[in-house]
Amino acid sequence: MVQTEKQPQKGTFTDFLRARFKGLLDPIGAFFIRLGLSPNAVTLLGLAGIFAAAVLLGRGHFFWGGVVVLVMAPLDALDGTMARLMGKPTRFGGVLDSVVDRFAEIILIGGLVFYYLQQGEWMPVLLGYAAAGGSLMVSYVKARAEAAQFQLKGGLLTRVERFLVLIPLLLLGQPLIALWILAVLANFTALQRLWLVYQQSRNEDNLPKA
Repeated sequence: MVQTEKQPQKGTFTDFLRARFKGLLDPIGAFFIRLGLSPNAVTLLGLAGIFAAAVLLGRGHFFWGGVVVLVMAPLDALDGTMARLMGKPTRFGGVLDSVVDRFAEIILIGGLVFYYLQQGEWMPVLLGYAAAGGSLMVSYVKARAEAAQFQLKGGLLTRVERFLVLIPLLLLGQPLIALWILAVLANFTALQRLWLVYQQSRNEDNLPKA
């Protein structure tokens, strides 16, 4: 996609982690390739693991659910690493990865919502709804911005940061705190990203005409 010139932006925390752990991800990705796995298969394997974690969360096994999420989360970076090592990243693979990421968050939060529904606690259910909606909107704002040829990176609570909130609090048996944080800060991040796009549009409007 050809993009107009815009103000440079800092990379995301996800970019930082990918660069920092590249030396670890590359050998693991190469090992998976030797096993005959494709990047798309690894993407779907990660989703299956997230579904297993959601089942544990729905039964109130927060610690073990958090353990499974902790184990499965690195697969989200491995599929891209494998595609790069194989020299054949595909546009479909990128779309599949993004769609699976969205399903994974909905499924995880859905596991917590199911648990609290069984307990008859409505506040956590509403928080789960807000957290899932906010998480989706963070990604949607980015997708729409890039479709309109804006450059959009960053934001307070991107996907990696959301997992960095969720996993430790699950391991500590505090999913309600995680839901509060996600419900508030994910929606804040969606609005923050919208504001960044607005700022870029204003800057473009003020550029001198050729």
